[in-house]
Amino acid sequence: MAETAVKYVLEKLTPFFSNEVQMMNGGREEIVYVRTELERMKVFLRTADSLEETDEEVKIWVKQIRDVAHDIEDVLDEFTLLLTHNHGDGFYGFLHKLSCCVKNMKARYRIAYEIQGIRSRIRSIYVGHLRLRQRFRAADQAGSSSANWNDRRGDALLLDETDLVGIDGPKEKVAELLVGGGLGRAVVSLAGMGGMGKTTLAKQVYEDRQVKKHFTIRAWITVSRSFKMEELLKDMLQQLFRAIRKSVPKDVETMNSDGLKKIIKDFLQQRRYLIVLDDVWHINDWDAVKYALPTNNCGSRLMLTTRKVDLAFTSRIESEGWVYNVQPLPPEESWILFCTKTFHGKACPPHLEEICRCILRKCEGLPLAIVAIGGVLAAKDRRRIDEWEMVHRSLGAEIEGNDKLQNLKKVLSLSLNDLPCHLKAGFLYLSIFPENLSIEPMRLVRLWTAEGFVEAKEGKTQEEVAEEYLSELLNRSLMQVAETTSDGRVKACRIHDFLREIIIPKSREHNIAAIAKEHINQNALWPEKVRRLTIHNTLQNVQQNRCVNASQLRSLFMFGIEEKPCLHALFPSGFNLLGVLDMRDTPITKFPIEIVNLYYLKYLSLRNTKVKTIPRLIGKLQNLETLDLKHAYVTELPAEILNLKNLRHLMVYRYEYESYTNTKFGFKGLEKIGVLQSLQKICFIEANHVGILQELAKLTQLRRLGVLKLRKQDGNMLCSSIENLTNLRALSIVSTEENEIIDLQHLYHPPQLLQRIYLGGRLESFPHWISYVHSLVKVYLRFCRLKEDPLVFLQNLPNLIHLELLQVYDGDTLCFMAGGFKKLKQLGLDKFDELRFVEIQKGAMSCIEKLSIQRCKSLEKVPLGIEHLNELKLLEFFDMPHKLLKTICPDQEGEDYWRVSRIPEVYSTYWRDGGWEVYTLESFSEGENAPILNTVFKNWELQTRWK
Repeated sequence: MAETAVKYVLEKLTPFFSNEVQMMNGGREEIVYVRTELERMKVFLRTADSLEETDEEVKIWVKQIRDVAHDIEDVLDEFTLLLTHNHGDGFYGFLHKLSCCVKNMKARYRIAYEIQGIRSRIRSIYVGHLRLRQRFRAADQAGSSSANWNDRRGDALLLDETDLVGIDGPKEKVAELLVGGGLGRAVVSLAGMGGMGKTTLAKQVYEDRQVKKHFTIRAWITVSRSFKMEELLKDMLQQLFRAIRKSVPKDVETMNSDGLKKIIKDFLQQRRYLIVLDDVWHINDWDAVKYALPTNNCGSRLMLTTRKVDLAFTSRIESEGWVYNVQPLPPEESWILFCTKTFHGKACPPHLEEICRCILRKCEGLPLAIVAIGGVLAAKDRRRIDEWEMVHRSLGAEIEGNDKLQNLKKVLSLSLNDLPCHLKAGFLYLSIFPENLSIEPMRLVRLWTAEGFVEAKEGKTQEEVAEEYLSELLNRSLMQVAETTSDGRVKACRIHDFLREIIIPKSREHNIAAIAKEHINQNALWPEKVRRLTIHNTLQNVQQNRCVNASQLRSLFMFGIEEKPCLHALFPSGFNLLGVLDMRDTPITKFPIEIVNLYYLKYLSLRNTKVKTIPRLIGKLQNLETLDLKHAYVTELPAEILNLKNLRHLMVYRYEYESYTNTKFGFKGLEKIGVLQSLQKICFIEANHVGILQELAKLTQLRRLGVLKLRKQDGNMLCSSIENLTNLRALSIVSTEENEIIDLQHLYHPPQLLQRIYLGGRLESFPHWISYVHSLVKVYLRFCRLKEDPLVFLQNLPNLIHLELLQVYDGDTLCFMAGGFKKLKQLGLDKFDELRFVEIQKGAMSCIEKLSIQRCKSLEKVPLGIEHLNELKLLEFFDMPHKLLKTICPDQEGEDYWRVSRIPEVYSTYWRDGGWEVYTLESFSEGENAPILNTVFKNWELQTRWK
């Protein structure tokens, strides 16, 4: 992580001192020397990063580099503050300027003196750098290497099936993939995070009687992170020749990898084989091996285990194979495994059950974690519940200090240690978030960008690069997707609790972040100079620790704070270098005025607070990139906001929810909003002046635009502006009131990257251009009240996944034509007052998974042709006429909600008297629609059994 700090400082150094350094005595020469030495040592930092864990001298040297880089950054930023000081106008401003000039000269000499001190430190660090390089060069020449840690992977290969829990189902599925299918060579990849049991599952499948009978030629190869190709190929040859009871050719020992691959390929060409490649880390490793394995037509199979999702999918695509995502153990099986390891198969004592289940929840179904923590608890005194409670409370300390958990720590840390520098800092940064918190991807993207973790790439915005970082962490199984949107985007992600416990001390050690929470001795763990501080649940820990040095504080986060925070009281000495301030969900009612003096502030979130007004002085925040006021009560921004030329994300809106829909409230538009040309997101701006809509045309970087209170006469101007927004991905437009017409007929060249459209208001006719935006994946239409069938215009959109229609059509019949809506997965029909019949032709909506029909009071029958929807998983009727519901279930009275789901089994539920009632297939078997519904449900039951 020191490499990240050094790179960040080097980016600042050259342009920063090009004009100002001569004002300080000898300052320019000092900075040139510092920059040169840092660039020289940066090359070695990448090597040092991988040695930190095992070499204490390297660890100390890296810390010295990191600390000096941080100190240089502080000196640069303090000097910038002196240069940008605003003295005011008039005579008193002149006096203030004169006074400040004297002070500034003193400050500049102080800064020059500090730089001289930094030069001395750099010289000392460089001496250590030379010594380390000489030591490692000598070690390389001697051929020595540090002892490799034994990951005990072999233990998984020796487990008896009786020692395993929950493996029968996965084993059966994977074995079926191996022995089934066509005659072409196929790859079955087992993917999942470390400790999930991929190797254990693969070995059980490999030794399965049916699999062994099907594949007489087999080999098990452990790849790992640092394999040697020749040794791997020789091992494979030994196993292959052993299978036919022959000796390996003698000249194999002297062959290079190309020769070995040719022998393997010739050997396997006419044979049906199974090769397992366990623990594959990189695409290049897979590429290096796969060409030795022929794509014959004998039904051969390869089985990979990997932590890398992209590697698994790449191998699947190349071979038309399968990816099996190894899942955590479900709660019941987790409990069985936990009791087996903790109580040696006996029942958990009743007085320990509650605390044991709390500890088990932290394992989150990860088999290795359950086994490891069970081994720790097995040695505890069962009469001392306080010892068990301490394990739960201080799990991080247990992982650090308990020898029985070192294997777990190493297995989980392997993925962390494999990360490149630019990803490692961003991953350790996740320690700022409390456990069990779902993290919004765009929140993380904006934070990483504000923190300087994101490298510049030509042709891409910083946000796009940060999104690639997040995708890579998900791909490496270091983060998990917690929730997705209907169109497949990641809505929330999270980190496993055990991984979080591992990265917290690493984050503290590298001065990425310090955590303040209710733990008694937490303050003792803070670094001398806190760089990022995250406060969890209470301010008391910070208030009692006034000795915390906030001079270097760059980021401040608050989570779960119920007291009103006062920034000045928490940090009376100030924090002038703060770049990130996240106070979302805190109970503040006024904008903290201290914020306006934070020149370096890039990220400010007052989301979900009761703040109502923003002061004019916000215009001083020249570096602000993100202003998040979502779900606050701000409805108007001062004109000074237009001074913030670096602003990229402006979110000022809230929802008020009613029984079925929500109403959006935004902010009054600023007439010169077009000067903020860095804006990528603006939600939701009120179209209170036609000039505002004209200004939007200047915001060519916009990716998300939300407009409220649009009038009919302003539609032409809005369309003209939208045509300029070629980067637009999401567009939301709401009229001044429900009956106001939205005129969007003048948009002749819509943005071709547009993916999501939300329209709320009357439409005289359907906007013709929507039919030609082939990138659309989600369309929401509300209160349109069209006289023409909207399905005709939407059915041929090639990528449409989610369609929601609320009071969109006044006709009495909807027909989904054969071949239409080819990719649609989710459909909602709401408040079609005149709708009596819905027809679904065979071949329409072939991918539909969820169908919801609400408040269609005139609907007389279940949609005709519903039996054609073979992929349907969820069907629901909400607030529907009782006459219709009685055709489904005639013996029930008073229900207005009916739902049937394929997950996890066929059932229907009713909402009645504040609770759910569950009904079986027989409950509605006598209804008028029973033949159709029974056909559908029987299909579902069949699919449930096979999927």
